[in-house]
Amino acid sequence: MSRTSGSETEASRSDEEDVVLECRDLSVSFEMDRGSSYVVNDVDIDIRRGEILGIVGESGSGKSMFASALLNAVVDPGRTDGSVTYYPREGDPVDVLELDKGPLRSLRWADISMVFQGAMSSFNPTMAFREHFVETLEAHDYDVAEGMERAEELLADLYLDPERVLDSYPHELSGGMQQRALIALSLVLEPEVLVMDEPTAALDLLMQRSIVSLLSDLREKYDLTMVFITHDLPLVTKLADRIGVLYAFEFAEVGDTAEMVSEPRHPYTRALLNAVPNLDAPLSEMQPISGSAPDPVDIPAGCPYHGRCPMATDECRETKPRMEPVSETHEVACHHWPDVDDYVSLATEGDR
Repeated sequence: MSRTSGSETEASRSDEEDVVLECRDLSVSFEMDRGSSYVVNDVDIDIRRGEILGIVGESGSGKSMFASALLNAVVDPGRTDGSVTYYPREGDPVDVLELDKGPLRSLRWADISMVFQGAMSSFNPTMAFREHFVETLEAHDYDVAEGMERAEELLADLYLDPERVLDSYPHELSGGMQQRALIALSLVLEPEVLVMDEPTAALDLLMQRSIVSLLSDLREKYDLTMVFITHDLPLVTKLADRIGVLYAFEFAEVGDTAEMVSEPRHPYTRALLNAVPNLDAPLSEMQPISGSAPDPVDIPAGCPYHGRCPMATDECRETKPRMEPVSETHEVACHHWPDVDDYVSLATEGDR
């Protein structure tokens, strides 16, 4: 997860951690009248094959742009710099940001697929779902008959009636059914990685929990790697193996989910947890995060969180912290993380 040299990266790949996506110095920027707006800022992270990585943060923290950058799908006039390297099970590594349009189009469905927020906007309302599946299969030269068998299996795995769904138009299904159909469509070409950008944001609480449970089952059955992007911290703790916390367009903390919930070391992660409504704690203990995130055109020097942080010192205001290990499964970018317990307590020790 921290920045490494080429030789160190190769060595780490021979470890037990099998990396499927490797981001180095990943940035997304937009030119504005006021200057360059950075919405992803020099991000380094490794995504491990077979894991579910949850990405959380406040609105405007860079979550969706990070998701788009993984597939080199940032729209103009956005600019994506750095590298995203995909390591397939077989064959040579692929630099996603250097692919031409044809190979990139193939990779986006066949190797790395994405589910966007709001299924309704992802479907053509004049086409039945069957047509969406057939069109996708034909566009990638897949055997349609074989692909439709897989589509039916995926829909059934998502507790949908394949015959009913395939013969329906988008407006004939509920939001939850549409979202599950979109997940099935995203998996019909058998990708290895599924990136999901706020896939449950428009759904009710019961349907959110249902889809999270289904995703866990799909991961096991189809040997998937998932990147699940959300603002809903309690939701992602039920699904993810690891959690990455984005603040001001870069990672503040990344670690094993259980450790991130029970022993977060960054004051921002603790502030997020303290701001989450919890049935185990009275409302008086809920603590909204004071202040606001930095302007993407004017990211401050030093630690980007220093203006909202009760631990901030001159070192924080002047020197940007680097990721450093808390444990073998946990990293944090904070100069004073060993002392966080003295400054930012957790609102409740109950089950989050």
